[in-house]
Amino acid sequence: MKAYQYRMGEPIAALQIVDLPMPSFGPGQVLIKMHAASLNFRDLLVVTGQFPRVQQEVIIPLSDGAGEVVEVGSRVTTLKRGDRVTPLYCQSWMAGEMQDSDTAWSLGGCIDGVAAEYLTFDEMGVLKFPDHLSYEEAATLPCAGLTVWNSLHGPCPLSAGDTLLTLGTGGVSIHALQMARAAGAEVIVTSSSDEKLARAKALGADHVINYVTTPDWDVAVREITGGRGVDHVIENGGGATLLRSIKSTKRGGWIHIIGLIAPGEIDPVHILLTGVTLRGKEVGSREMFAAMNRSLSHSKIRPVVDKLFAFDQLPEALVELGAGNHFGKLVLSIA
Repeated sequence: MKAYQYRMGEPIAALQIVDLPMPSFGPGQVLIKMHAASLNFRDLLVVTGQFPRVQQEVIIPLSDGAGEVVEVGSRVTTLKRGDRVTPLYCQSWMAGEMQDSDTAWSLGGCIDGVAAEYLTFDEMGVLKFPDHLSYEEAATLPCAGLTVWNSLHGPCPLSAGDTLLTLGTGGVSIHALQMARAAGAEVIVTSSSDEKLARAKALGADHVINYVTTPDWDVAVREITGGRGVDHVIENGGGATLLRSIKSTKRGGWIHIIGLIAPGEIDPVHILLTGVTLRGKEVGSREMFAAMNRSLSHSKIRPVVDKLFAFDQLPEALVELGAGNHFGKLVLSIA
């Protein structure tokens, strides 16, 4: 079978498709024919040697994918041939709080990922996805989609009438826009592109802010909310945007730290004085994934796939990801 392999220290251009043996499967496992994989900024960190965890010297990249069950082990009871499934980003995190030991089981970083034609997973390492979604749409869920779900439905769930601020118009932010609107929340979206902001409006954003023409976007957020500030922020910018996110948030509000695109530092006094909660998170458990899928089946949300690449175009797709010109998700077609 064909798969991509990345060797630590090599440039993105060195990513190549190799021939590997067809994976075997045990009694409690399933063999998956992969159909699509989506890209996350985290994948770019992996293939540029910046992933902040120990990773294999040689690895199959990408964490998010969707495929079809083609073989089942003798002890498998919940899946059958033909089921359409998505593998869990973190293969060992079933429920409850994430444990330190779970971090060693993240696809496409610590263990082999999904950029391959066939893969083997434990029965509990995959979930059937909603019937209304295509493989390409479902491939956006395991990392970006589930991280947003964990943010908006965690310790302080987003409620109807709440206000959400989400930074940018990449995969995480567009998932956040769609899920928050489905929950009855008011959504503010930022971007440097008026064209992308218009697309966000068409998807249901209540307010949009161009942070180039409005560099004091935190002031604009306060004006939109009548001086109160937002209830939740999807913070995927990093240290460079965190202070403005804090200033945009109501006293006691929640800032969900997801991205680390722009480095920077802030004085913690701003956290002290505003009483905001900063919550860092890494995707979610199998239990959360199942809850998200039930919600998606009800709301019929369709994730936004901005551009589809052929399997042999992964290096080009990663370069496109780094350029940041996409709206929603970039997806790789595998079969």
